[in-house]
Amino acid sequence: MSPVEIVLVYQSLLGIYGDRGNAMVLRQRLAWRGIDAVLTEVEPGDTVPATGAVYLLGGGEDAAQVSAVKGLKADGHIFDAVERGAVLFAVCAGYQIVGNTFTVGEYDEVIDGLGLLDVTTRRGTERAVGEILSVWTRPDGTESLVTGFENHGGFTTLGSNATPLARVEIGIGNANDGTEGAVQGKVIGTYPHGPVLARNPELADHLLELALDRALEPLPRPELDELRRQRIASIRKAGLRR
Repeated sequence: MSPVEIVLVYQSLLGIYGDRGNAMVLRQRLAWRGIDAVLTEVEPGDTVPATGAVYLLGGGEDAAQVSAVKGLKADGHIFDAVERGAVLFAVCAGYQIVGNTFTVGEYDEVIDGLGLLDVTTRRGTERAVGEILSVWTRPDGTESLVTGFENHGGFTTLGSNATPLARVEIGIGNANDGTEGAVQGKVIGTYPHGPVLARNPELADHLLELALDRALEPLPRPELDELRRQRIASIRKAGLRR
């Protein structure tokens, strides 16, 4: 079996919130299962490989978003990868740029995104800053809590071709409308940092299962489960005090 290629995209532009940790999590969870993985890091000016199994985009500022979109459009290979069936996981600014449009700057200039996810982003009525807790319904119909830290000024609205990733219990999420993130095929966008896959191993495994097109055996980690339980309890306690 060939190594699973994880592609970390434009960290110099979309890497200011520690989201590169998502790549480390995916690689480690594969290693724990005895599955080889290779991490490919690409920067603006590099060719984005069309051979990846999972592509990761992270958070960044307005100018970085615009530069990232220009670079990815000029390269073009990320479109080929998604069409081929690769997983694209985009966080915060990455989530916004894979959509149809987003706004930047003092005058809310509208920028065309990559159009890989049917969402649009505009400046929100308030800035979303703080812990977020949401409920993700997995493909088998069971539910899993997703935790993270959101920090975004944009509000994202879903079009008809995208569905919410989760429903918000505590926090702002997409647009303070009770939804968080978006899914369209194997393209998944979400706002929380953390990094979010370190906080949410079931979501990490979901991405790997999409990439491998098969179920993965569970990875019992009681110590991680306890840390996660404490985190969720802390978020809920803080949420009740608001």
